[in-house]
Parts: sequence; structure tokens; C-alpha cells
Amino acid sequence: MKFKITFNISLSLLMVFMCQFSFGQKNFKADVIIYGGTASAVMAAVQVKKMGKTVIVVSPDVHLGGLSSGGLGFTDTGNKEVIGGLSKEFYQRLFTHYDSDKAWIWQKKFEFGNKGQSTVALDGTLKSMWIFEPHVAENTFEQFVKEYKIQVLRNQWLDRSAKGTIKKDGKIVSFKTLSGDIFNGKMFIDATYEGDLMATAGVSYHVGREANSVYNEKWNGVQTEVFQHNHYFQTKISPYKIEGDPSSGLLPEVSAEPVEAYGSGDKKLQAYCFRMCLSNHPDNRIPFSKPDGYDPARYELLARVFASGWRETFNKYDLIPNRKTDTNNHGPFSTDYIGKNYDYPEATYERRKEIIKDHELYQKGLMYFMQNDPKVPSDVQDKMKQWGLPKDEFTDNGGWPHQLYIREARRMIGEFVMTEADALAKTKVPNPVGMGSYSLDSHNAQRYVKSDGYVQNEGDIGVKPEKPYSIAYGSLLPKEKECSNLLVSVCVSSSHIAYGSIRMEPVFMILGQSAATAAVLAIENKVSPQKLPYEKLRKVLLEGKQKLEL
Repeated sequence: MKFKITFNISLSLLMVFMCQFSFGQKNFKADVIIYGGTASAVMAAVQVKKMGKTVIVVSPDVHLGGLSSGGLGFTDTGNKEVIGGLSKEFYQRLFTHYDSDKAWIWQKKFEFGNKGQSTVALDGTLKSMWIFEPHVAENTFEQFVKEYKIQVLRNQWLDRSAKGTIKKDGKIVSFKTLSGDIFNGKMFIDATYEGDLMATAGVSYHVGREANSVYNEKWNGVQTEVFQHNHYFQTKISPYKIEGDPSSGLLPEVSAEPVEAYGSGDKKLQAYCFRMCLSNHPDNRIPFSKPDGYDPARYELLARVFASGWRETFNKYDLIPNRKTDTNNHGPFSTDYIGKNYDYPEATYERRKEIIKDHELYQKGLMYFMQNDPKVPSDVQDKMKQWGLPKDEFTDNGGWPHQLYIREARRMIGEFVMTEADALAKTKVPNPVGMGSYSLDSHNAQRYVKSDGYVQNEGDIGVKPEKPYSIAYGSLLPKEKECSNLLVSVCVSSSHIAYGSIRMEPVFMILGQSAATAAVLAIENKVSPQKLPYEKLRKVLLEGKQKLEL
């Protein structure tokens, strides 16, 4: 009897375990499966629903919107007239929000004025708001999801193992997430900053900077002694622990690697950072505390910059509504964590978490240093102490942004590669699906010791196109032989320096809409996206108010 009871209990436990296991592994199916939680992913999903097809957003993120809701509230727009379609609608919805007095909690509407607003467009459409708070952007993305009844599965991480993405006859059949869930679709869109689905599908890509010789470019590759912003050492600063003494060793945050030849390619990436949202309202401010492992010696190089007379600390504390900022990199030693992201694009999830945490601690330590260290000038310290993290932003993360600024990771090598000449509007690209206009913008990729023994940064570029340019449909497409049912709306096919302009959030939303349009039309026409007649695509894009060319 005793044995029988034990056996029955064991069998019952086994049945419960099996039920739980099968419950945790589900099969999902839709016409279009979108991997990513970025702004591009949301707009792609909206477009699929607008065209009458089923869609599932598989998001590794809990919060939707990527950088658009992750702190980048001072939008990099370029020429606003070339931002159309759903991307423009997003910014119009933000205007509607801020047009109400109820949106202004920590300051009066008139105090902010008309900053960040565009006038009524020539076609009579609603004004847009280009400067906004992170939580307002996130709420706007959630409104889109709710209105269009989009199925979003969050905290779902792609299984990047060899068996995670299943292909047959050159097409993705399905992919699996670490939860065990399986997602089957007719078309797939990779809308992540990292390009993980693209990579697991066997699509060619590049990481790092190409040599100028690869695409006959000027501003790609290593750019020693090229300074196009003020993010470099303008005076002679010693990089050694004892100034002028190489035997004392290098200060933290200075690389011992020798710099490569000008114009050569490398695997280095432009720096990442968190776009901190800060508040100077006493009732909405979380003071910066000393972070784990804080060591003021880590910021000695900044102390020397201050000692040289540099006073541009607050040049990129860009004001957004309600007495907050979008705080970005500025100067030779700033929030950009130079040289600490090289392995991020292809790193494991565990390693990526380490890199993200390292960036967080570096940046929090930087803020604490500038508020408290005696080597920081008193005028800088006094003003710094007015700022802290906002209590009403990123409330589940202590006011700290949930998204690291992945300025660049993998870039596809697809049907058409956008290059410097294309992004400077010196060519006419084939089959345009959207437009860009921002400067070819790259942040520093390394901080090194020059032959004269002083420190310098390298990689900062900002070259403005004379006019807006078109983005080719082929830059969203893998080579057909590699994958014939995938489109890529963020890690597009582009050289490093052309990507410096394309990589703006409004453009990612534009390309998300265009990728989704092509995916649906490919399904309806029973062809691969690569074989979709462009005139059919163009017609629907124009109907969707996309801007395709000047």
C-alpha cells in the first residue's frame, strides 16, 4: 500500500511537470513575425495590420520603443519634411499630447514655449512634436499597439543556437525563443538593433568600419586627426598616471593599442552610452549616489580636462518638456564609454548584460564624480548638483533608462549596400522606400596615445549632406540566395559611415513601415520580397504617405 501511494504521488507530480512543460512551449503562427521591440518593430506591426494581415511582435524587451522611449527625446531629425507615413504620425500624436495643459506637470506649457514643434505642413496636416519625455513616447507606442490590436509577446529572447532558427529551401520556417516558444510565419522582419535574427538566418553582415577602399569612400575607416565636433582633446593632456611619465602606466579609459593607419578598416565600433533623462525639479529628482565599485581615479582624465580650462559640460543637456533633459555625449571625456563595446554585437546574452551594466556603472560614476569630487571646478559641481534622475521616468528601474544606445552593431550585406555617396545625395539609388537627411554621424571609436605622448580620441565624424537622400529598397533585403522571406529594418545593408545617417529613430520607423509593406505585398503576390515588382510597392508606400524622393 505504501509503495502504491508513493508511486501515485510520483506519477501525479510527473503529470503536473509535463503539463507545465507543454504549457510553457507554445506554437505561434502569423503572416508576419517581427522580432524586436524597437520603434521600427512597432511601426512595422501597425502597417501589417493596416494591410489586413496577421502579425506577432516577438520582443526581447519589456518596454516598447527602443531608444525613442529609452531617453532619446531630443530627436535627430535633419530635414523634417522628408519624414512621412507612420513615423510622422508618431510625432503628430506627441504634439497632440503636449498641446494639452494636462501634459505639463513640472512646468507650465508657456515656459517651454514652442521648442521642438514644427509648423503645420504644406499639406495641412497636424503639427508635430520632436522633443518629448520617454514615458510619453512609450505610452504612444502602447496606444498604437492597443488601437491596432497587435499581439506583442515580451521578454522573448531569440534562441541564437544553431537549432534556434529553422530554414527550408532558403526560407525561414520558424524560430524559437529561450522560453521554448516557436514562431511560424510566411514573412519575417528583424527590427532589432543587434540583427540577431538576421545572423541566425545565415545572412551576410559586417561589424566594424570598412576601409575607405572597399566602397571608394572618404569618411569610413580610421579617421586619425579628423575632428568635426568638439569631442576631442583640444589641448595637450597626458594619459599617464604620473603626468609625462610613461613608466607610471596609463590612466583608466585610455587604450594601449597602437592606432591603425588612416582610412584602414577595423572591428572597432562607435561608442555607446545611455541617453540619460535628468530632472532639475526638486520634487522630481533622485540624487546620484555612489555606484558599486566607484573609483574616482577612473575619471582622472576628465579632471585634467577641467584643469585645462574646458567648460562645455552642459552643452548637450538638451531640454525636453517638464524640466527634464535628453543628456548626450559632449566633449573629449563624457557619457560615451569609448572602446568598451567592441564585442557587444556578437556577444552572448550574458556578456551583453555585463557590457550594459559596465556602461551603467561608468556613467553613474561619472555623474557622481562631477557632483562630488574636489578636482571638479566648483562652478561645474554646483550646477551638476541641480540635476538628478527623474522620479517619473523608468519607474521600474530607479529612473535609469532601460535601453543602452546601440548606435551600431551588425550591418547586413544585402541586395544593395548604401554607401557614403548615397547618403550624401550624390547618387540616385534604385527603388527608394524612404528618405534620410541627417549628417553622416559617427561617435569616437577609440582613445589612444599619440606618438608625441599625449592622448587623443578617434572616429568622430559629422558630414552633412547637401540635401535629403533616398534609401534603396535593396538595403532592406538579404541576398535572395541567403534568405528569401526576411526583411531587415534596422541593421540595414550599409557601410559604417552611411549608417551614421540612416541610424536615426525617425528613419527606423520609416523603414519599419516600408519593410512591412513589402512583406505583405510579397505574401499577396506569392513572390519573394526580392522579386516583388517595385511599382506595386511604390504605389502602396505613397498611399501610406511615405516620402520617397525629392
